[in-house]
Amino acid sequence: MKTTRAPRRSNGESRSSAVAGALLRQWRNARHLSQLALALEAGISARHLCFVETGRSQPSRQMIQLLAEVMDVPLRERNALLLAAGFAPTFRESAIDLATEDLAPVRSALAAMLGHHEPFPAVVMNRHWDVLMTNEGARRFFAFLRNGPPADGAVNVLRMMFSPHGLRPFVANWKATAETLIKRVHREAVGGVLDEETSNLLDEILHYPGIPPGWRTRSFLAPQLPVIPVEFVKGGMTFSFFSAVTTLGTPQDVLLQEIRIESFFPLDDSTRRNVDELGGSSD
Repeated sequence: MKTTRAPRRSNGESRSSAVAGALLRQWRNARHLSQLALALEAGISARHLCFVETGRSQPSRQMIQLLAEVMDVPLRERNALLLAAGFAPTFRESAIDLATEDLAPVRSALAAMLGHHEPFPAVVMNRHWDVLMTNEGARRFFAFLRNGPPADGAVNVLRMMFSPHGLRPFVANWKATAETLIKRVHREAVGGVLDEETSNLLDEILHYPGIPPGWRTRSFLAPQLPVIPVEFVKGGMTFSFFSAVTTLGTPQDVLLQEIRIESFFPLDDSTRRNVDELGGSSD
């Protein structure tokens, strides 16, 4: 009897299968799915999935896209999965500053959202908490706290809130706010997985002076209240806000999926009056 053997794969195919399989396994674990549960959701056999994850089977482009869709893998990481398996990426990535001409409609929409929130602060951030756009209310308010814009024009929300030379001295409830921000970094990580740059940023801010050592462990990440207000105090004026975060729905662009629009809402009439006073003083 003649035995039919599977075609022998090249070393390159073996390596790409192993890398892609390992990445898929990482995402399955991040989603707390068993092989059987993922296989059932994807409509494939658990044996086939096992072979893919262990590198014994070279996944097709369609298989990677199917598993990534079922696990709701972020667009950036879907591209990484495809590249690891030797395929071209599917989703484009626009410039990190929203400055490309084809994103003009998106910029206009974001500007409209920011403008609609005046005179209260609102900002647009990327996944690394870098501020990409602000409204006049945010520019005016944070310039008031900092005595002017940052010297280099660059703003990162986490560095600004954690640095003793940033906004931290003006946050009356800084400890509660800082704990909330750390939890948000993990909760709002696209796909629930921290990328290397965000992990490095988190490590940096947690080593600023005066940061409780216990905050550097994951056990610190406990459930939190739905709304944690942030209270800024300067020059006898108090500003009490809570924030709401908006994301763009079903984008097909890596950058746009990672955009966050954060809007600050006043918690009391005193804050409304103080914000109006800041606006009047800048006219």
